[in-house]
Amino acid sequence: MTDSFQTKVLAVTTGRTETVHDLTRDCEEFLREASSGRDGLLNVFVPHATAGVAILETGSGSDEDLLAALRDLLPADDRWRHRHGSPGHGRDHVLPALVPPHATLPVVGGRLELGTWQSVCLVDTNVDNADRKVRLSFLG
Repeated sequence: MTDSFQTKVLAVTTGRTETVHDLTRDCEEFLREASSGRDGLLNVFVPHATAGVAILETGSGSDEDLLAALRDLLPADDRWRHRHGSPGHGRDHVLPALVPPHATLPVVGGRLELGTWQSVCLVDTNVDNADRKVRLSFLG
């Protein structure tokens, strides 16, 4: 089997509020075309200094719980040395240290191997930048 690499960049608008945006369907759609039914790896990468990628349950409150935990850990106040943008924006630049800007996931038979309740999510606390790029890359 010959290894192949395919990539696609998604444009995602997250709005002007902190958000957990589910990317799972986008990932599955990309893999239907890119994997051709092969095993491999999907890498999800956010090329931004103020966003991350998380694997978590959505729709049952876990996404809101994550945002609440991040607000507790990274309050939007004047403690941050990084001071451009809206008040407390410096915390957004610390976010990727806690929610990394990437995830690599197994693909088996062309399908994303997630647990029953797992979703692939973009985590964005930066209310100053509503336009995000997400790079999906398949190696298989």
